Amino acid sequence: MMKFDKIILVFLCCLCLVSCGSKEEKTGDKEQSEYESPLTIYLIGDSTMADYSGDYDDRDYMKTRYPVMGWGQVFQQFFIQDSLTKLSGIIKADSVIVDDRARGGRSTRTFFQEGRWRAVYKDLKENDIVIMQFGHNDGSESHPDRYVNIEGYKEFLRLFVSQTLQKDALPIILTPVARNYPWKDGHLENVHGDYDQAPKDIAQEMDVPLIDLNKMSMDFFSEKGEEYVSENYFMNLPAGKYEAYPEGQNDNTHFQPQGAKAVAQLVFKGLKDLSDRSTSEK
Repeated sequence: MMKFDKIILVFLCCLCLVSCGSKEEKTGDKEQSEYESPLTIYLIGDSTMADYSGDYDDRDYMKTRYPVMGWGQVFQQFFIQDSLTKLSGIIKADSVIVDDRARGGRSTRTFFQEGRWRAVYKDLKENDIVIMQFGHNDGSESHPDRYVNIEGYKEFLRLFVSQTLQKDALPIILTPVARNYPWKDGHLENVHGDYDQAPKDIAQEMDVPLIDLNKMSMDFFSEKGEEYVSENYFMNLPAGKYEAYPEGQNDNTHFQPQGAKAVAQLVFKGLKDLSDRSTSEK
């Protein structure tokens, strides 16, 4: 009988160990899956932000567009695991997917009217981030198909911000990145007029984060110098060098790869500053 009791005791001990192990495994799984899915950073804006590779317009990028590159095209590479620790104040995830929805020639109004914002809103989930950079086309009075006056520009920004907040996601407004003119006494000046101030007004009014990309890029380009950024950052190309531009190009709005990477680095720095500020305020 004692032998039978010992067998029962051993059996119960084994059950207890299996049960404990199962609980630890479940706890471990829970800790591992604290973030069930990657956080998505949606980029909405114009050509200076766009990703021209892939399925942008169903054309061979290298043959028909290269070397033009929006800064969003190279933004994903900044979100490696080590970098995410620098953004812990605003990013609640183990990994990040950059989903670049920006399109050339779009203003806030046309981005909305074409249903592009509706598609982003549909996909948005809690803790995602929407980075919005418009202004280049909104202020283009010579193109009535895209032009939006200041009040309209502000109203569409309000819409994007408020609907992002409805999804418990984080809106981040950017002032429009600088164009490569006008230069005065060795410093690049603001070409965007009131379309630079409007995003600042909305960010303050709605108490949401702002990255002053216009100022950051003006200052950075000024440090590099007009000649350097004209040749290396913007789409000023000699004839015969690129298949897509056999006659060359003179374009002081859009970026070559080096310029796109430089601007993406500025935006990442802006995110880090926002994260640091958020952490210090807690």
